[in-house]
Amino acid sequence: MKINLAHVRIQGINCAIFDANARVGTDSERANVLVDLTARARRAGLLVEKAALAFSETGQLRFYGNRDLVSYLAKQPLVRWTHTLDI
Repeated sequence: MKINLAHVRIQGINCAIFDANARVGTDSERANVLVDLTARARRAGLLVEKAALAFSETGQLRFYGNRDLVSYLAKQPLVRWTHTLDI
């Protein structure tokens, strides 16, 4: 399975935004998915200081992750996907 991600610098901070959600839509499951994908991105050589998941829920784009990054993304919609991770 391939997961899209955007690896971008936002306000001088290296961020990873993953096109993914947990199978069970709970915060604890989303946290587990985010930790796993962040670790995989780092093992792939990406510097990740803040991370978030981007997913569709009830027809709307939602974000889960670092509070500052989620707040920023809610105001400034997502950039283009720059990488893929094989999981």
